[in-house]
Amino acid sequence: MSPRTGRPKSENPKTTQLAVRLDDETLKQLDEVAEKNSETRVQTIRRGIKVLHSDLEKKK
Repeated sequence: MSPRTGRPKSENPKTTQLAVRLDDETLKQLDEVAEKNSETRVQTIRRGIKVLHSDLEKKK
Protein backbone atom coordinates (compact mmCIF):
# COMPACT_ATOMS: atom_id res chain seq x y z
CA MET A 1 0.00 0.00 0.00
CA SER A 2 1.40 3.42 -0.93
CA PRO A 3 1.67 6.31 1.56
CA ARG A 4 -1.08 8.91 1.60
CA THR A 5 -0.55 11.85 -0.72
CA GLY A 6 -1.82 15.41 -0.56
CA ARG A 7 -1.68 18.12 2.03
CA PRO A 8 -1.15 17.18 5.67
CA LYS A 9 -4.10 17.48 8.04
CA SER A 10 -4.38 20.87 9.75
CA GLU A 11 -4.28 21.10 13.53
CA ASN A 12 -7.03 23.72 13.41
CA PRO A 13 -9.14 23.12 10.27
CA LYS A 14 -11.33 25.98 9.10
CA THR A 15 -14.58 24.14 8.37
CA THR A 16 -17.12 26.97 8.63
CA GLN A 17 -17.60 29.22 5.65
CA LEU A 18 -19.09 32.69 6.11
CA ALA A 19 -20.25 35.07 3.38
CA VAL A 20 -20.26 38.80 4.06
CA ARG A 21 -21.60 41.66 1.96
CA LEU A 22 -19.57 44.87 2.17
CA ASP A 23 -20.07 48.31 0.67
CA ASP A 24 -17.28 49.72 -1.50
CA GLU A 25 -15.85 51.95 1.24
CA THR A 26 -15.61 49.14 3.80
CA LEU A 27 -13.97 46.83 1.25
CA LYS A 28 -11.48 49.56 0.39
CA GLN A 29 -10.64 49.98 4.09
CA LEU A 30 -10.23 46.21 4.50
CA ASP A 31 -7.90 46.03 1.51
CA GLU A 32 -5.82 48.97 2.79
CA VAL A 33 -5.39 47.39 6.22
CA ALA A 34 -4.56 43.99 4.73
CA GLU A 35 -1.98 45.48 2.35
CA LYS A 36 -0.40 47.61 5.08
CA ASN A 37 0.04 44.53 7.28
CA SER A 38 1.08 42.22 4.40
CA GLU A 39 -1.76 39.80 5.04
CA THR A 40 -4.85 38.51 3.29
CA ARG A 41 -8.37 39.85 3.77
CA VAL A 42 -9.25 36.76 5.80
CA GLN A 43 -6.23 37.14 8.07
CA THR A 44 -7.17 40.78 8.66
CA ILE A 45 -10.76 39.86 9.52
CA ARG A 46 -9.64 37.10 11.92
CA ARG A 47 -7.19 39.49 13.61
CA GLY A 48 -9.95 42.12 13.91
CA ILE A 49 -12.27 39.61 15.58
CA LYS A 50 -9.52 38.66 18.05
CA VAL A 51 -8.89 42.34 18.88
CA LEU A 52 -12.59 43.04 19.45
CA HIS A 53 -12.96 39.90 21.55
CA SER A 54 -9.98 40.78 23.73
CA ASP A 55 -11.49 44.26 24.25
CA LEU A 56 -14.67 42.59 25.49
CA GLU A 57 -12.68 40.43 27.90
CA LYS A 58 -10.92 43.53 29.28
CA LYS A 59 -14.28 45.21 29.98
CA LYS A 60 -15.50 42.29 32.11
